[in-house]
Amino acid sequence: MGLSDKKLVEAFYKSDFYKNPDEIKNFLHPEAELYWNSSAGFNKMNFEDITRLSVGMSQSFETLRAEVSHLLRDKDQVTIRWTYHIRTVENPEEEIPLAHFIAIWKVEDGKMMKGYQISQPADENPENLSSFLATKF
Repeated sequence: MGLSDKKLVEAFYKSDFYKNPDEIKNFLHPEAELYWNSSAGFNKMNFEDITRLSVGMSQSFETLRAEVSHLLRDKDQVTIRWTYHIRTVENPEEEIPLAHFIAIWKVEDGKMMKGYQISQPADENPENLSSFLATKF
């Protein structure tokens, strides 16, 4: 038996997919699509685009840690809210918050199929960061 839909989505964002692009195959459907609105604008990404993005991330980040604050399921959709914290290649001693994210994924056949994601750069305002602390639902 595979992971539950919630565990699948959470495990993807907590995985080392950025260091091992082959890991993406364990989570994303080969026909996966991600609709991403960020501070840089809108991107529609497919499986190959997401894999390429992960390769680029591995060249910039020593570590990438997801701190999940919310994880909810409704039928075949999972919503996750998290902050990525990074250690850069240039400064591996300091972990800093990179960005806050919310994504909604439709899961089909045990794989993440269609996602809608928004993100914004993180700041170090304590009230902002504390709003992303883990919450039990």
